[in-house]
Amino acid sequence: MTSTSARELEHPQCGEIRLEAVLHALSDPMRLQIVRYLATLGRDGEAPCSAIDLVVTKSTSTHHFRVLREAGVICQIYRGTAKMNRLRREDLDGLFPGLLGTILDADAAQCRRLGDGH
Repeated sequence: MTSTSARELEHPQCGEIRLEAVLHALSDPMRLQIVRYLATLGRDGEAPCSAIDLVVTKSTSTHHFRVLREAGVICQIYRGTAKMNRLRREDLDGLFPGLLGTILDADAAQCRRLGDGH
């Protein structure tokens, strides 16, 4: 992992991203909701944490974003006081071709099947 200052966040380098960490991060419904939202923004799209409506406490939300960041699923950077989030799609597609798309497609199919409306 790279070292950071107080306003920089630690992210794994592309070669440090592990499949089991990515799968663990994506196994939680709240974290999958975050990834689903970021995936709708396109390759370079980013959003502040507050743009993603999670029905959990702020500390739990922070935990979910941290798990995704530390697994290498998202990149977080500060822009002023906002913590911006971007999906690391290019890195994930390079390491695990088709994985993210397959998971998002399976999630969408499950939502249709169960009528979850995601």
